[in-house]
Amino acid sequence: MTFATPNLVPVYPEIFLLMALSAVLMLDLFVSEAKRFLTYACSQLALVVTAALLVVGATGHILTTFGGMFIDDPMARTLKLVAIVAVSFVMAYSRAYNQPRGLFRGEFYVLVMSALLGIMVMISANHFLVLYLGLELLSLSMCALIALQRDSASASEAAMKYFVLAALASGLLLYGLSMLYGATGTLEMPLVANAIVSGAADPAILVFGLVFVVAGLAFKLGVVPFHMWVPDVYEGAPTAVTLFVSTAPKVAAFAFFMRLLVSTLGSMVSDWQSMLVIVAMLSMLVGNVTAIAQTNIKRMLAYSSTISHMGFLLLGILSGSLGGYAAAMFYVVAYVLMSLGAFGLILILSREGFEADQLDDLKGLNKRSPWYAFMMLLMMISMAGIPVSVGFFAKLAVLSTVLDAGMTWLVVYAVMMSLIGAFYYLRVIKLMYMDEPADNSPLIAETDHRVLVGLNGLAILVFGIVPQPLIDLCMVSISQSMR
Repeated sequence: MTFATPNLVPVYPEIFLLMALSAVLMLDLFVSEAKRFLTYACSQLALVVTAALLVVGATGHILTTFGGMFIDDPMARTLKLVAIVAVSFVMAYSRAYNQPRGLFRGEFYVLVMSALLGIMVMISANHFLVLYLGLELLSLSMCALIALQRDSASASEAAMKYFVLAALASGLLLYGLSMLYGATGTLEMPLVANAIVSGAADPAILVFGLVFVVAGLAFKLGVVPFHMWVPDVYEGAPTAVTLFVSTAPKVAAFAFFMRLLVSTLGSMVSDWQSMLVIVAMLSMLVGNVTAIAQTNIKRMLAYSSTISHMGFLLLGILSGSLGGYAAAMFYVVAYVLMSLGAFGLILILSREGFEADQLDDLKGLNKRSPWYAFMMLLMMISMAGIPVSVGFFAKLAVLSTVLDAGMTWLVVYAVMMSLIGAFYYLRVIKLMYMDEPADNSPLIAETDHRVLVGLNGLAILVFGIVPQPLIDLCMVSISQSMR
């Protein structure tokens, strides 16, 4: 019996990241509190090297390894780079926030990198077992991150809620995958797709399996009716963790949908398309309407920037075209940029012993810091989908593909939901520029934070004014990976 050595080149970034997080874990044991910055610096360096390995190893071709269980294609590399950049910003934004709260330690960075490893495995999964492996690595790391502030009752409660509901969603997903396996006799995604196309699979079992798979996927994306955990986790978790939960995992969720629904179950598009229409409509309605009543800004962003925006993301996927998939990919990149900026500014507004998690905490921000008020203004108009922002073109691209698919009524509905959503985003702008501040003390932030916020805002404007390069990148990545 001979054992063929797998080609490790496609998995070099994942191998290095695993070694790096293990090294950071060991290093942190020997670093004193006064030198904890070394842990942070090494973690950022690990992300830089991982990104470099992705860029250097890009061939533009589709490669598989480990018996076809792991796939390396242009879409995977692009999404991994987006996730790495998001995690790097999360670490940088959260540094000043974590220090006075006892979170500036190795556990935070190791768990974040472990979650990133799960994201990267999910993005490149070409087998049901690998997909589930990446999903559980991400979920367990996120659960530990949410509960990292052990003396916080709200964080512990949020972690318990996430753990229980995540276990339920994983059970639904596993049950659906087992039914797909029973119908096709294989766990390899390409073979499952071939069995469905050839008619060798039982259609009744396939439809039942599809229902459970969509339910599991909907939970991971945080869309209605599987959104119960989102506002509680966003509010209860430390804001630095909320920043992570709201950004990089959404990239993995998009890849999850692409790998499972589009690549594997693409021949059943009429079945899952009708399910996604209902989920998307409910998400936009519940997210936008419920956000109006929120006074906690983290809960407001949970309903608006996660639940409602993920409904828009699903519109691109359910269009069932390459243009729609590319528009959805563009949307998830735009969403990550907007969410990074919004939660990053909330982190900057927070200080030792004070959490800036209420809308009233934004009152008079322009008088305290015109720079940060302008940056938050950019984030809000982008989330609302107002022109000259990346959010406008993200929504326009998605709605154009839905219109091309012949669903004019759905476009009208989505536009109406956007108009409702504009109310609470404009309310934030009104608080910042028209109300008197409750605290007149000037905002003081470190130089790197000001630079990060500036880069974030610049990206919102640049991709809003000149969106075509990013749209072309998404189209090329999708078209080369779906062939």
